[in-house]
Amino acid sequence: MQNGSKNGKMSTNGVAAINAPTNSFEQSEEYQQAYLLWKARAEAGTTTGMKYTTLSGKPVEMLYTPDVQAGSTAPRDSSPRDFIEDVGFPGQFPYTRGIHPNGYRGRIWTMRQFAGFGTPEDTNERFKYLLAHGQTGLSTAFDLPTLMGRDADDAWSEGEVGICGVAISSLKDMETLFDGIPLDKVSTSMTINSPAAMVFAFYLCVAEKQGVAFDRLRGTLQNDILKEYIAQKEFIYPPEPSMRIITDMIEYCTNEVPQWNPVSVSGYHIREAGSTAAQELAFTLADGFSYVEHCLARGMDIDAFTPRISFFFNSHIDFFEEIAKLRAARRIWARRMKDKYGAKSARSLSLRFHTQTAGCSLTAQQPENNIVRTAYEALAAVLGGTQSLHTNSMDETLALPSEKAVKIALRTQQILAYETGVINTVDPLGGSYFIESETDRLEREANVYFDQIDALGGVIPAIEAGFFQREIADAAYRYQLELDRKEKFIVGVNDFVELNEKITIPILQISPQVEIDQKRKLAEVKANRSQADVDDSIEEIRAAGFGHTNLMPVLIRAARNYVTLGEMIDTLKVPFGEYQETIVF
Repeated sequence: MQNGSKNGKMSTNGVAAINAPTNSFEQSEEYQQAYLLWKARAEAGTTTGMKYTTLSGKPVEMLYTPDVQAGSTAPRDSSPRDFIEDVGFPGQFPYTRGIHPNGYRGRIWTMRQFAGFGTPEDTNERFKYLLAHGQTGLSTAFDLPTLMGRDADDAWSEGEVGICGVAISSLKDMETLFDGIPLDKVSTSMTINSPAAMVFAFYLCVAEKQGVAFDRLRGTLQNDILKEYIAQKEFIYPPEPSMRIITDMIEYCTNEVPQWNPVSVSGYHIREAGSTAAQELAFTLADGFSYVEHCLARGMDIDAFTPRISFFFNSHIDFFEEIAKLRAARRIWARRMKDKYGAKSARSLSLRFHTQTAGCSLTAQQPENNIVRTAYEALAAVLGGTQSLHTNSMDETLALPSEKAVKIALRTQQILAYETGVINTVDPLGGSYFIESETDRLEREANVYFDQIDALGGVIPAIEAGFFQREIADAAYRYQLELDRKEKFIVGVNDFVELNEKITIPILQISPQVEIDQKRKLAEVKANRSQADVDDSIEEIRAAGFGHTNLMPVLIRAARNYVTLGEMIDTLKVPFGEYQETIVF
């Protein structure tokens, strides 16, 4: 083999040339047609303009396939049709190798760092710091009271305001949070679930005040209430009215905010709760299918709303399994959307996802080791084809990340993108015996879980039966036993321990003054707004909750009148009630 091609010939644009057929793959007309389709699309795509060579200056092909390297990388019993149906080409069904024909050559993943602490002023300053250091998207963390739909002056909020994220109680806080940040110039992610509709209403009102049309806004709301019942437990209302809210949001965004992702179906927290990779894969996709089914029941067109549903996966420390999980996720989604739901648009069949490195893999012991863990996990996410990536900071098991720690986490992504050569070729591990076998295994295990969920009547009945909770608890218990028996290892925790270790890295401290300031500012908002307008908005929200109209326009009008987050949430508790989880032992 010479010049990087089995036939000794290379095209000048970095795409392998095809000469006379030499194996069954090249002789297959179906394979040839798929290859030529990929090649045309890849060559027509945009490019970063970077030089796609090794550090030694050797050219790297855009894509490697069974006919473009020494020896077939497909299993020995594979046929051309097996390759097309199960592995295929990037940007083509079933999207195992990625949703874009030219991968990261066309566009490097969006680099996000989770940011949010203290007052809106504090987080606004951190946002600007990250943007100045090369971050390409904002990712917003909210404090626990906001996540639970409570205002800063709520008795239940005492001691928690601004501690684990930014405190947002009204439109005024959101105005401050994005002060000086043009919303049509950034992509904004917001990790919020039960109160997502209200927080999004605040965000849309800020866009209005900036003069930014809704159709120019880009970003993502997590807004995945099903995983809250399964794993994270930040629920407010029962499942059915919660699904009504989310369906309203998907419908509203489809019509009014077309570049916004109203739901990011989150496997991240399922994995953080202790699930296996297969459970994360299956439970996350099952949740996604449930949202699709609720929208279809509303009468929405599958190809109108599905392209705006995105996903959020965990990239854990088991390097190869994580890569295979992400590849399997794309394939399962594409097949189910096509075969069960009748989607036709390529954008409906293409699963898009954000990835975050695993918070649960980080250790308080020897925290500098977390930099290494995060780097490996970030590489797995990129090799798996993520569209967006958050890298955790080394100090996140101790406190909210310091500026130094978050800069190191961001630099980790930048080194990965610009120094390692990982962007040079699409799906570089595709065709590996191990990776393809792991991808197939995870798909099979996910399908077994889908059958079990269907047998229980769907996701919501399975939640109410405690199915997901038991499966995750059992998996977490098994792993803990393996650690206790030293069958598995965590460096610095159950082996390679340093006695009398002293933590020397700087820790971010949140002052009690944050809560005092937030209560004072909220009191000012309430004193200066029109109480008559507030009362009218609250009545409109209550009536909409009992009725069937879309809630988003109602919530936006309330936000304009400076109705607070807690007031909106409490008003909807009247028609919706509150959820009490069934205890599972």
